[in-house]
Amino acid sequence: MNRDTDIVVIGGGVIGCSIAYQLAKRGVRVTLLEKDRIAGQASGAAAGMLGAQSEMHEAGPMFDFARSSRDLFPDLAEELKELTGLDIGLTRRGMLKAAWTDAEAAALRADGRFHQEAGGRAEWLSPCETGWLEPGLSKELRGALHLPDEGHVLAPELSAALAAGAARLGARIMEHADVTGLLTEPGRVIGVQTREGKIRSAGTVLASSLWSAQILAPLGVELPVYPVKGECFSLTVRQPLLARTIASGGCYIVPKPGGRIIVGATAQPGSFDRSPRLGSLLSLAAQAQRLVPALADAEWERAWAGLRPQTPDGMPYIGEITACKGLFAALGHYRNGILLSQATGVLAAAMLTGGAAAAEAALPGAGELLEAFRPDRKAAAAAVRQ
Repeated sequence: MNRDTDIVVIGGGVIGCSIAYQLAKRGVRVTLLEKDRIAGQASGAAAGMLGAQSEMHEAGPMFDFARSSRDLFPDLAEELKELTGLDIGLTRRGMLKAAWTDAEAAALRADGRFHQEAGGRAEWLSPCETGWLEPGLSKELRGALHLPDEGHVLAPELSAALAAGAARLGARIMEHADVTGLLTEPGRVIGVQTREGKIRSAGTVLASSLWSAQILAPLGVELPVYPVKGECFSLTVRQPLLARTIASGGCYIVPKPGGRIIVGATAQPGSFDRSPRLGSLLSLAAQAQRLVPALADAEWERAWAGLRPQTPDGMPYIGEITACKGLFAALGHYRNGILLSQATGVLAAAMLTGGAAAAEAALPGAGELLEAFRPDRKAAAAAVRQ
């Protein structure tokens, strides 16, 4: 078969861009197809948090995967800046998880002990210590868990830099390229059909999360993914109010360069509506102002909503779809797509180019991760039936 490219990646969010970049680094001829524009969906709506500890509360594959991915970002930031001139805005000043009540404080203390036992840095701060570290926080807090290794990036810039890096290394990046189906022969996928024509390849990566079902349906394959709408808004301040990300309950406050502050995020399962609603924004604003009273004087910038792709058991699908050789899935990262993007890119590219041995060499523990995230795992199917 004459091939137009080695690997086609469907989906130009941060996951697809990371995979394309890692494949291009390995000398693979890769074509990335995005039906809209790069980072036009959830990846562009994210606050960019790298919350490996703040998001994970128990040992297991997701915890290991998240920490491995977070630790890849410092080198990646330098690499992309040198290759493309683009700055992904990596900031590693830590996070405070704040407690309003004694019960919340006890739960956060226990969370801190877990992270310490797992080899991570975590420290419980008294109300006085919390105020010393972040003077802008409410004096009513009962303390906070300090996670000094957490950080954040500029989410749209991350995807753009990965795509630009892939292109610089020879990848073909195609925006507004809508995939209408897969090209198949018995038992194998051999490329994709777009509205502009066919693209034949040795392998195809499906990284289009919420739009994967329509592509997989003709093959009789189901990878359940559902949207969770998340609303956010941004403010600007003339003088810095915070140095670190602050989180409490369902609210987070992320200080960005230039006096910009992102506040998020709601969680509405099953909604494909991307319009922010006043009630949700008012609730977030009240929580944020309670945490940082001086935000009352911040200037409004804008509001938006993104659709985060969630799986029934809360873990992404990463691996070959065994029912169809040549088809690889990397989707369903929910609200951790930015955080998990780099380990996903490394893992997928290594598997696609060198198999299990290459994956283990590139990311220690890859075998256990791939087993946990395999698309045909029973846990995901069982969660759907429940």
